[in-house]
Formats: sequence, C-alpha cells, structure tokens
Amino acid sequence: MIDKTEAIVIGAGVIGLAIARRLAQEGYETVIVEAADRIGTQISSHNSEVLHAGIYYPKNSLKARLCVAGKEKLYTYCADHGIAHTRVGKLIVATDDEQIARLKSLQEAAMGNGVSDLRWLDGETAAGLEPSLHCRAALLSPSTGIIDSNALMLALLGDAEDKGAVLALRSPVQGGDAGGDGISLRVGGQHPITLQARIVVNAAGLSAQAVAESITGLEKKHIPPLYLAKGNYFVMSGHPPFSRLIYPLPGPASLGIHFSLDMGGRGSFGPDVEWVGEVNYGVHPSRAESFYAAIRSYYPDLADGALRPSFAGVRPKLQGPGEAMKDFVIQSPRDHGVSGLINLFGIESPGLTSSIALADYVVGLLEKA
Repeated sequence: MIDKTEAIVIGAGVIGLAIARRLAQEGYETVIVEAADRIGTQISSHNSEVLHAGIYYPKNSLKARLCVAGKEKLYTYCADHGIAHTRVGKLIVATDDEQIARLKSLQEAAMGNGVSDLRWLDGETAAGLEPSLHCRAALLSPSTGIIDSNALMLALLGDAEDKGAVLALRSPVQGGDAGGDGISLRVGGQHPITLQARIVVNAAGLSAQAVAESITGLEKKHIPPLYLAKGNYFVMSGHPPFSRLIYPLPGPASLGIHFSLDMGGRGSFGPDVEWVGEVNYGVHPSRAESFYAAIRSYYPDLADGALRPSFAGVRPKLQGPGEAMKDFVIQSPRDHGVSGLINLFGIESPGLTSSIALADYVVGLLEKA
C-alpha cells in the first residue's frame, strides 16, 4: 500500500523544518520524515548558534544572499515568536600590521554583499570595548547575534503543524523511485511504509548525499562528494573574557578559532577543523594543544591548562582538505531533470542564519519548475 501526500521534507533540522513551514503555509499537504527520535539532532544542535551578518562569502553566492536576507527575516521571526536571541555583536580582529590590509579587504567584500553596518576600529578603540583583547585593528559587526536554536526549531515545527504538517520521527528514508505520478519513498522504522508525493525536498544534512544516491532515477553525476569536517570546541573556567564574539581573520577552510557566547552567557573557543570519516561528537583533550597559540594571538592572557573539552559539531563540506570553500548547492528539477525533487547539499554555516530565507528560496524554485 502506498500513502500519498503532496510534499515530503526529508530531515527535521532547522532547514527542513523551515522548508516544511513554508510549504504548509503555501497550502501543501506536508509530511516531515526524520530518521532520529527527535528534531535537530545533528548540525542544528551541534554549532555555536551564531547569527551571521553575511561578511565572509563571495559576492552573489547563495551563502551571501541567503545569509544577508535571512538575518533580518530571522531577527523578525524571533521577536514575533518570543525566541531568545540577542544582537551581541562581533569583533573581527587583525592581530598584526600585516593583517590590516586583509581586514580592509574583508570590509570591502562585506559591503559588496550588502553588509553596511560594519565599523572600523583601531586597536586602542577595540581594547576600550574589550579590555582583554589584543589587536591592531578590528571590524565591529553590531548585527551579528546569537540564538536559542532549539527554541527556533520548536517554533518552526509549531508553525508547520498549525498549517497541517505532520512530523514522523524514527522514519529513515531507505530508498526511493522517481518517475510516473511522483516520487515514491520507502520509509523504515517501526511501521515501514511507502510514501508518494509530487514534491520531495531532501534536507537530510549529513545524510543528504546518501538519500540522493538511494533514489532511482536521479543520475549520480548530480550528487557532489561529501567531506565531513569536525569542529571541536573548548571552554575555560571562570567569567568569560569578552562580552562580544571575537573572530580572527578567516582562513582558507574555516573562520578560525574564535570566541563565542551562548544565550546562557557561557563562552567557548572553537572550532578547529578535523577531517573525519564518520560522525562522532567526542572531544579529545589533546585537540586543545593547537588552540592555545591561536587564541593567544588575540587573548594573550590565556593561562596554560585553562581549556577543557566542551562539544563538537560535524559539517557536511563539499570541498576536501586544502580546497577553497564552496557554496551551498540547491538543485531543482532544472538542474537534474527529476520532476518535483529538490536536493540541498553542503548546507552548513551560515545555514542557521539563512534558514527562513532559504525556505523562501526553495519554494520559489518549486514555483518556477
């Protein structure tokens, strides 16, 4: 027996839930299938919960466009739904004279993305804001913030369910067939079923490639390789040394080991980049060895032995070690030829910030199909 619905969203992380909300609001009968026993167990709950301003990404990239648009949409959504958040602000720092030119280039790139609120600070002014900070110059991003991502996901799910969407937990997609009257998905779990829909959105995060590969009718050439980048975070005892987020200049593979705060006022340092073959969230104490020099470039008072393991996240990268960062990949039927199928690959940072704008973008692709 085949159960039919209009739309299926695979994955109940923040991206899947945002898309399901928009589909349900547009009147689609929507089912969300999630392999885990609760929502948001992977990327959405293993990150620093930062709302980015849109500074780092190449002009006109999906990351730049969706981050800048998504930031304002998300701040409005949080205010309207009572979701804990704050525009805590961020300083991006140049720690020596050679980095000042790079910092100026970053400011120019951000302006090209539509980020118009950055302020240039000399080292003395930056230290006046953050006395523990060492730098030669800094960019102040007042619209960078932090959020309670779990509360956001619950709100998105509530909105979707209010419009008739249904969430099925412990329901892993085991395969599918594209063609005919729609896309049929074989969904496992305690009560395996086959679901058929005209629209299927693959927002499975770390499993997006595996889900795509299991769908007969989708040519494998459209599925990009997946690289798992684990980011480890460490905390230190005592009161946080900064009242804002502190970021070094970004490197080729990451934004660097930065200082962030959560909604409870706790501070953490991270992430590093550890290329792994499988998902695991353990943090080995030895990873701290590489943190001290990186952190002391902007926080020289960090004491020996001050760091202890906190948490880790794993991101679905589309580039491997040594390669330049790649953009989000959001495929519609125009890209791969499978009617009704949307694939989302490499949705990592700034995915949280982009979530509501990204959902609007996906629905727009369906309307154009």
